[in-house]
Amino acid sequence: MNLSELKHIYFIGIGGIGMSALARYFRSNGVRVSGYDKTKTELTSELQKEGIEIFFNENPMHIIPGVDLVVFTPAIPSNHQELSYARNSNFPLMKRAELLGKITEGLFTIAIAGTHGKTTITSMVAHIFNQTSKSISAFIGGITNNYQTNFVGEFNAKICIIEADEYDRSFLTLAPDILLISSIDADHLDVYGTMDHVVDSFNLLIKKGKKNNKLILKDGLRLDTRDSNFSSYSLAGGGSFAGRNIEIIDGSYHFDVKTNDGIIEGIRFTFPGYHNVENAIAAIAIAKVFGVSDELIKNALQTYKGVKRRFDTIVKRNDCIFIDDYAHHPEELKACIQSVKELYPDKKITGVFQPHLYTRTRDFADEFARSLELLDTLILLDIYPARENPIEGINSSFLLDKIDLKEKYHLSMPEVVSFVEDIRPELLLTLGAGNIDQLVDPIKNKLVN
Repeated sequence: MNLSELKHIYFIGIGGIGMSALARYFRSNGVRVSGYDKTKTELTSELQKEGIEIFFNENPMHIIPGVDLVVFTPAIPSNHQELSYARNSNFPLMKRAELLGKITEGLFTIAIAGTHGKTTITSMVAHIFNQTSKSISAFIGGITNNYQTNFVGEFNAKICIIEADEYDRSFLTLAPDILLISSIDADHLDVYGTMDHVVDSFNLLIKKGKKNNKLILKDGLRLDTRDSNFSSYSLAGGGSFAGRNIEIIDGSYHFDVKTNDGIIEGIRFTFPGYHNVENAIAAIAIAKVFGVSDELIKNALQTYKGVKRRFDTIVKRNDCIFIDDYAHHPEELKACIQSVKELYPDKKITGVFQPHLYTRTRDFADEFARSLELLDTLILLDIYPARENPIEGINSSFLLDKIDLKEKYHLSMPEVVSFVEDIRPELLLTLGAGNIDQLVDPIKNKLVN
């Protein structure tokens, strides 16, 4: 299939963060793009403003004659009316990951993988490369605050920057020239079954690299680096790339980075959290391996504004701070809460957490409990099921019982808004990957009024 000859693509699940980036990519080349999604969101509204037709009811007749390709994700059930119709009517079909793999064929591909951190690192790399004279196509798993989109660049670029998704082994469609792996923790065990299978999948991704590819790993990751042109990075320890002299001055991080050919001195970085300083070092490693100049890297990181729902400061006043974050795995929660404690050591922290997936809640209940105990007050929402059916005995009450906190509550989403209005927390965190983002504006309105 010649992608440059496509005239009309239909996306089933177009409102997903990965699908919408692909929709924007093709729309930027004048391709007619339409699609289905179950729910209207801010993102689907933005896509509609960009000229993309979106339907919110299942109807096979949406897939009209002249559609050259139908794209879907693993989250779409096999009995979905539109997917069944497309399959039975012999429309060309591709999974999202297959299409991404097809796009990157013949292009210089930079892939960022890992169970945590990949969205932030990908957005940083895209921002750095967007400051160079190189043309890029960057597919990001979040909305960048610098560009207000999850696709940065242009259609016919020679460099492709990809957030490589491990879910359903999607990233195995890629053949990277530069591959960075930020972390490997047990996750998506509904797909992988065991941690060993998670590791096996990342090792397979390493082997998929193009000839003479470069591999960058977070220091300490134990993966098969045989026959790899391999380097590593760390926040402040060992590795080919490592932070030095890290300090907080007037709310910004100032640090140096030891690199493969010297030291970059005097980096100023305003995005909060030591884990994000580490993500910045990862982005620096990619840029240096590619050959971007030190000065350009420094300037780009100083103007980096983060990603929506990644340590996203919604309200910042002397009497009230409100931060929204996508954290939905115990390690992500721990990193986020600890970063807040480092930045605001004297403030009482109230957290609202929405567990994501029954299987993840079941498999990591004890780990979730230990991370959430870092809060002073916890408000727990019902589990967001996403693609899953309920599991008997696995619910928010099951998780709440494991958490050793005096101030802990199980509330509905409407109850949360009223609760926050009543207690007026001095520092509030909203955490989770489901639809908890729908609380952000209502809570903000209560806190600023």
